[in-house]
Amino acid sequence: MKSYQVCECGAPLRLCEQDTPVPTGTEVLLQVTAAGICHSDIHFWEGVYDIGGGNVMRLADRGLKLPLTLGHENVGRVVAMGPEATGIAIGDERLVYPWIGCGTCAVCRRGDEQLCLKPQFVGAFRPGGFSDHLMVPHPRYLIDYGDLSPDQAAPLACSGVTAYGALKKFGDLLKSEPIVVIGAGGVGLMALAILQAMEARGAVVVDVDARKRETAMRAGALAVVDGRAGDAAAQIQAIINDRVWAVVDFVGSGSTVKLGTDLLTKGGRLVVVGLFGGEITIPTPYIPMRAMTVQGSYTGSLPELNELIALLRKSPAPYMPVEVRPLESVNESLNDLKEGNVVGRVVLAPI
Repeated sequence: MKSYQVCECGAPLRLCEQDTPVPTGTEVLLQVTAAGICHSDIHFWEGVYDIGGGNVMRLADRGLKLPLTLGHENVGRVVAMGPEATGIAIGDERLVYPWIGCGTCAVCRRGDEQLCLKPQFVGAFRPGGFSDHLMVPHPRYLIDYGDLSPDQAAPLACSGVTAYGALKKFGDLLKSEPIVVIGAGGVGLMALAILQAMEARGAVVVDVDARKRETAMRAGALAVVDGRAGDAAAQIQAIINDRVWAVVDFVGSGSTVKLGTDLLTKGGRLVVVGLFGGEITIPTPYIPMRAMTVQGSYTGSLPELNELIALLRKSPAPYMPVEVRPLESVNESLNDLKEGNVVGRVVLAPI
């Protein structure tokens, strides 16, 4: 089995060869056919999150161990299974749900494994899909993705379910009010497709990159705004007729979160998803006086990914520019994403 592994944080991934594992119990072995590259892979690769004030949170302190095979947006073909694995067959093509928990705590039992305090996430705490094979602990994490191509399906495991989980937090508001989407990267573009599938009012999209704003318009945005414009907030409020009830921030920098809170009308909600890093200061009286809600959203649950697949199977395929590259391009691809040179998603194809 060939895998590209992080052996030193921030250093190029190394090609490693080892025996292909043999599944036991409920385990399922997949031959990887598509592996998306996500911004979270950048954080896992670098080993830190920026928490503002010149400080960082080190992932090694949270249980991340090297060497690590990245890759949590994976599609693969079943090639072997343990004797207790049921409900699947050799040759099945499946999308892998990566946000696996311990499976036994109260959080996992209620279906929110992504919030487990003892995570076993694929591509972080267990080997991921930047490899030609991937071991999954149980068939319940394997999802039939219908008629989508593998490169369309793979990003649903992170950008798709992350966007869906965040949008659900707005509830019925999506039907009655346009929302503001900050960030037109892979997750933001996926959010536009999901809003259309949900028959929502739509979104005004904010991004600092002109290419991404153009892509967002092609993906169905109501309007786009340059986040670096001095009057960005005024532009957005004018488009939405002054009252902004809902903002979802897929960037998560100090400046974007501040923009989100500045935009909110009384009773509005900001959902922060992105992990870019930074810090903000909010006068505490504003929180009750404006009755604002600032809420975090971390990926999505296994039930939500199943809901999303069912929703998208009734709708046209999401508009998501996808560039398929060979697995061997992983280091170049990670750097392209880090430098902001990717529009949409890069998906690695090991075979």
